Amino acid sequence: MSTTLNNRAQVLLKTLVDRYINNGQPVGSRALLEFSGLEVSSATIRNVMASLEEMGLVSSPHTSAGRVPTARGYRLFIDTLMVVQPLDSARVQQLEHQLQPDNPSRLLMQASNLLSELTHFAGVVATPKRAAITVSHIEFLRLSSKRVLLIIVMPNGEVENRVLLTHKDYTQSQLTEAGNFLSQHYVDCPLQDIHQRVQSELHQLKHDLTSLMSVAMAAGDAVIARKNEDYVISGERNLLYINDLSSNMQQLRGLFNLFEQKTELLQLLDVSRHAPGVHIFVGNESGLSGLGECSVVSAPYTSDGQVIGTLAVVGPKRMNYEKIVPIVDITSKLLSNALSQF
Repeated sequence: MSTTLNNRAQVLLKTLVDRYINNGQPVGSRALLEFSGLEVSSATIRNVMASLEEMGLVSSPHTSAGRVPTARGYRLFIDTLMVVQPLDSARVQQLEHQLQPDNPSRLLMQASNLLSELTHFAGVVATPKRAAITVSHIEFLRLSSKRVLLIIVMPNGEVENRVLLTHKDYTQSQLTEAGNFLSQHYVDCPLQDIHQRVQSELHQLKHDLTSLMSVAMAAGDAVIARKNEDYVISGERNLLYINDLSSNMQQLRGLFNLFEQKTELLQLLDVSRHAPGVHIFVGNESGLSGLGECSVVSAPYTSDGQVIGTLAVVGPKRMNYEKIVPIVDITSKLLSNALSQF
């Protein structure tokens, strides 16, 4: 598409996008004449704008004589006209000092906070997918009739608690027997393997604990799913105060539903895992209805040279891409360096 734009049209489109990103107002011929640096007449500018509108790169809001970029116009700007300025070394060092927590989980949260603070949008960091989740101890505690607390302790000290609703009432001695059985037989065993083996080995228990084991294994599956499909997010409330988004409550509700349900956004971020560098999804390019008025700027991060996750900024289509792209890029590199130290 870029080959169909001559230099004049490119300059005017870039000027229009820059001005619109800067102040959020439709851009008229007078402003384009003033800020483009071109020595042309207003009539020439109007003709070029009419051509850009025919190409679907800009549109005219009903209430204004000025024009705004479309998603297609943003895409052309990003692909061919954007001038990204890398952050200076002093700024990079300053950011590096902000990513110095004492464990990987806190590091991911710090990176999410950093993205949000620097951009004033939402910062998202997809947590690394784990090859296998193993357990070092399993315990059951009786809460009340047919309510049991499942405690799963992992080798790194992480603890997962789940309240189980069982079909029958179990005594604490029965629950202790079940916990001891699982802990003794399946220590350091992946959770999914426990699920496969436990059904055939239940006969070793004195009591019929089939119902308990069934709900316990379902809870274990939920732990695996949550561990492998999760992210940390910061600054999503910032999006409530952006006119481009807050003026459409239905759109805003769809966006926050997307954040809450996680799966679809994680699938989108997963696309960025398969190629290096920064990826930008503008509006409906994401294929997700909740992101129709948003852009997602994402990049993969690594540990010891292996891609293990993705981070991103989610904000309105009218974002300063030239500023945000280097922020996402350097944050992914700093996070990768920090994770490689663990």
